[in-house]
Amino acid sequence: MPIPPSPGRARATGVRPAPDSVARRTLAALERLGGALGTALLALLLLVGVAAVAAASLAGVGLLLVPATLRAVRALADRERARLGRWGAELPSPGPVPDGLRTALTDRTVLRDVGWLAAHATAGFAVSLLGICLPIYAVRDVTYPLWRSLLPADLADDRPWWWAVDTGAGQLAVALLGLGWAALTVGLAPVLARALDAAARRLLAPPPGADLSLRVAQLTTSRAAALDAHVAELRRIERSLHDGAQNRLVAVTVLLGAARRSLVRDPAAGEELLARAQDAAELALAELRGVVRGILPPVLADRGLAEALDGLAAGCPVPCSVAVHLPVRCPASVEATAYFVVAEALTNVARHSGARNAAVDVRREGARLRVRISDDGRGGADERSGSGLAGIRSRVEAHDGTLQVTSPAGGPTVVEAELPCGS
Repeated sequence: MPIPPSPGRARATGVRPAPDSVARRTLAALERLGGALGTALLALLLLVGVAAVAAASLAGVGLLLVPATLRAVRALADRERARLGRWGAELPSPGPVPDGLRTALTDRTVLRDVGWLAAHATAGFAVSLLGICLPIYAVRDVTYPLWRSLLPADLADDRPWWWAVDTGAGQLAVALLGLGWAALTVGLAPVLARALDAAARRLLAPPPGADLSLRVAQLTTSRAAALDAHVAELRRIERSLHDGAQNRLVAVTVLLGAARRSLVRDPAAGEELLARAQDAAELALAELRGVVRGILPPVLADRGLAEALDGLAAGCPVPCSVAVHLPVRCPASVEATAYFVVAEALTNVARHSGARNAAVDVRREGARLRVRISDDGRGGADERSGSGLAGIRSRVEAHDGTLQVTSPAGGPTVVEAELPCGS
């Protein structure tokens, strides 16, 4: 159940949640259509291969290729499931194709994958191509008066329009047509994206009564990751208390004992020891407060994720911009995990990246919270190098989320986490 927004959030500075604009919705729809067009092209190529294998099998020479073809169909269908999971509820993979030719050809999930392949390679390709062509037409026509004079005469006359464009009025008509294409893009692109996603979800969703053993295995893995993350957090707290506050308190005890013995013989030295003991006690108290804030920052519980991330960015040595788009607050566990991801990622940016700028973008997309941290540093981040990325991954996967790290040599580095946050 969504948590109502904090009353104090309206006066925050630096991080302002804002409703999605028309431009943002259109860009998101075009991104989804672009992803769908990519899988549709692959589906079209694979459909040709499936047809060839089917024809060869009828002749009795292509049966050996059927299992490999079905595995390729399953791999592409799983890729589409992963793409759809980025924009809504996850679609679990049915797992490997069953062994045995007869069993595989009669499996319901395999048949649904083949049906999706045929639909996506034809109707899906046409719809996604239409959605991508609309903004291309808009840019081409709106800018036509600017670049027409650069074309050779024969190319300038070879036009796709139904009227003469060699006059100013004709060129203005082309530009107005481009505005029409732009309006059609804004109105139609989100509709096409939703229609494609809905059709793919119907075909790729597990059939009623499907075996849920894979989902049970995923939940078992998530539970193990949650336990590991819990143990790691307890160890971190123990190390912080043992290496920090505990040593300070031992020093306070030693100084108080020395001051007690010195007060009779040398009051001035005793006063100095008491002052040192007070300083050590204050440091111990500050470290205890730091440990408590590391468990769950008070600002996160009191004012929400936006202001908590604002505080993280303000304390980061690297200049960091933060954008948070949350119409309502997410569950406390989701906010705590998102805060941990950003805190660890910014720590890595400050220590290892050599970046000049960093950016944090947090937005809710359907039933998922998307957290994206990017920097312009040297790149080359590796989970196996002890940079903290493994801890981020375990924390995210413990919450049944996903983590993607892109860090080529030379940069930039992008850490993107997606967390389920309810409907």
